Amino acid sequence: MSEASAPNTPRTPNEVSSNRLLRTTLLWSAVVTAGLAVVGAIVGFAVAGTSGLWSALVAVLLAAVFLGLTAGSILVANRWHGDPLYTPIFFGAVMGGWIVKFALFIVVLLVLRGAPWLNGTVFFVALVVSVIASLAIDVVVMLKMRVPHVGDVSLPTLADIIHEARRPALPEEAPTPPEEGTDPPAAAATDETRPRG
Repeated sequence: MSEASAPNTPRTPNEVSSNRLLRTTLLWSAVVTAGLAVVGAIVGFAVAGTSGLWSALVAVLLAAVFLGLTAGSILVANRWHGDPLYTPIFFGAVMGGWIVKFALFIVVLLVLRGAPWLNGTVFFVALVVSVIASLAIDVVVMLKMRVPHVGDVSLPTLADIIHEARRPALPEEAPTPPEEGTDPPAAAATDETRPRG
């Protein structure tokens, strides 16, 4: 049998169709984060001086890290697409990313809680604007991108179909005749007694 017609040859796994979407989201988020950092620094400095500048920069950076961790963890997990352990790796990476975000959130709250340089109002407004911008990016990317519904399914090749057709059929087991003195099976009895019309 030739190499081309060998059945079930290991194929290199296709890239997961959502990877393009996630990369585009991360790219746009990075661009918008840079823009928000510049605008937030200028507005924060104008409103509250250097404390407003640093508060806006920390809030924008914090939002970018938190929102980028989910897409990043999914992209990392998708590298194992096609592996038999892909599903546990995927959920482990995503759940691990959420746990890291939760722990990081607690640490940041504890560190920033008593910081004298932090302007709470500027920090809050910059954080909310960053989160809303990120959600808007997600919506726009989802609406603009075309991701196939069945893009990650691996269909059989022509060689697989030909090999399956050429494989000899398994011989069917012949029914064993009933032993003497026993009643025929119920299905056979009903067939014999059924009137033919």
